[in-house]
Amino acid sequence: MKNQLIIRPVITEKGDNLSSKSNKYSFVVQKDVNKIQIRKTVEATYNVNVLDVNTMIVPGKRKVRSTKAGILKGIKPGYKKAIVTLAPGDEITIFADDQK
Repeated sequence: MKNQLIIRPVITEKGDNLSSKSNKYSFVVQKDVNKIQIRKTVEATYNVNVLDVNTMIVPGKRKVRSTKAGILKGIKPGYKKAIVTLAPGDEITIFADDQK
């Protein structure tokens, strides 16, 4: 199976506000992809016109957890996030309306 460039959409309150007000959508992507590949993949997958692509690498965070065996320390992995701006009139529906 071919590796997917877009791993999943980022579904947060801030991302929802961005999509409704300024027509921007956030995705977690593979770390080695560039903006041109992200643009082509989003246009082909969702059948929309992409105006702009911004990317950022979100660093991993330290996590500490207390258990019966003691304190466990670790690091959550970092990831690359892409914010895609769509043309006016285009929209991506992340949740399907068929789930009634």
